[in-house]
Amino acid sequence: MFQDAGLVEYVAAWDLQREVHQRVADGAQDDTVLLLEHPPVFTAGKRTEPHERPADPGGAPVIDVDRGGKITFHGPGQLVGYPIVTLPDHVLVVDYVRRVEEALIHVCTDLGVTTARVPGRSGVWLKADDRGPERKIAAIGIRVSRGVTMHGFALNCDVDLGWYDRFVPCGIADAGVTSLSRELGRDVTVAEARPLVERHLADYLAWAPYDPTPDYDPRPDPSKGPRIELLTP
Repeated sequence: MFQDAGLVEYVAAWDLQREVHQRVADGAQDDTVLLLEHPPVFTAGKRTEPHERPADPGGAPVIDVDRGGKITFHGPGQLVGYPIVTLPDHVLVVDYVRRVEEALIHVCTDLGVTTARVPGRSGVWLKADDRGPERKIAAIGIRVSRGVTMHGFALNCDVDLGWYDRFVPCGIADAGVTSLSRELGRDVTVAEARPLVERHLADYLAWAPYDPTPDYDPRPDPSKGPRIELLTP
């Protein structure tokens, strides 16, 4: 189910996603989760406004992509996952997103970081405390076509957070961005997080009932909706 692709340029990974998606949708390949890292890149979802693009991207490309939501960043030290899985008839798209979030919440817990969801905002968050405001540690943005998912999530392990100073991540100006390494005060590598992601994601994508982690207080989403897009053939 899991395929470790290493460090892959974003466009090459996008092409690979589309190839795998077609095979999975055609029934020619089992559900697959691509796990990888990207060289520095900004990706702009369909709700990205012109002023939200980085004025100085620091040499990283800015690529328009076919998912919902706004602009985000990918780079080394960030574990990116692209689950390409067939949704069962009884699983709604939002339920799938919640399962991915739940898996990442438990990855953070295993590593010693307490996280939860913020209703109205996708992804995985740390609560505001004496160290700072609410801050996102994992982003999620998906697309569903022919009943099969693509795009996915990004978990900040030891990514260079300086890149996030060049734009407003996901259009949310009243919150911050963090990483496992920053929160724990030690290097947490992609290699350390990967087996935890595989274990928890496999559990939650087995589609069994589960008890969700209690949410933090709700907040408005500047993108006016979750980063989810359902497309038909």
